[in-house]
Amino acid sequence: MNIQKERKRTVAIIPSAGMGRRMGSQKKNYLEILGSPVLARTLEPFEASAMVDAIIIVVPPGDEGFCREKIVDAYGFKKVIDVVGGGRERQDSVENGLKAAQGEYGIVIVHDGARPLVTIDIIEDAIKAAAEDGAAIAGVRVKDTIKETSAGFVRATLNREALLSVQTPQAFQTEVLKEAFRMAREAGFQGTDESSLVERTGQAVRVVEGSYENIKITTPEDLAVAECILKKRKNLS
Repeated sequence: MNIQKERKRTVAIIPSAGMGRRMGSQKKNYLEILGSPVLARTLEPFEASAMVDAIIIVVPPGDEGFCREKIVDAYGFKKVIDVVGGGRERQDSVENGLKAAQGEYGIVIVHDGARPLVTIDIIEDAIKAAAEDGAAIAGVRVKDTIKETSAGFVRATLNREALLSVQTPQAFQTEVLKEAFRMAREAGFQGTDESSLVERTGQAVRVVEGSYENIKITTPEDLAVAECILKKRKNLS
């Protein structure tokens, strides 16, 4: 008899606690793209995915009420179960979100609040891969030639075929991610993403196909690019 395995419940953690200093005085995730805040557009595909059961947003401490009123309530996000304050570093913020995930969630998927162009397909590919293999990240092959430098001179030209530009979402079986955070905390290790913490434990991390459109909003120019991509998507739909 062919018995289908039960799908593991998934919680999405959306770190949105960065101050966006390259955006000037405005917090980048509250800036608008075609009439909607960046953070609201980021949340939309997670709200729409049948594989995401709950969402936790991590914001700068003191912004919790604002985010609930202006983002969660204003745009009708029903899956958001908590809005929590972030920590000093991104790693601290994601761990705060992980601690707030009270419930039976077998998968945790982490996605930058400043990546508003992620698709449901990428989200669900990462969740499926994590359920099968324990950990998964989205990424794309680098387009440019990459060189290693030292003191202003080229030391080596790296093999582009072996290089990956890593994005979010990054998805993990919950116990895998919790153990990675525990080990990092005990060692005083600060990673640049969740995958770097998990890699230290010896856990293999699978790669799923991201998208060159899945950009992170970092500068004012990124906002303009994101608007162009959204306009193109609307014309194609």
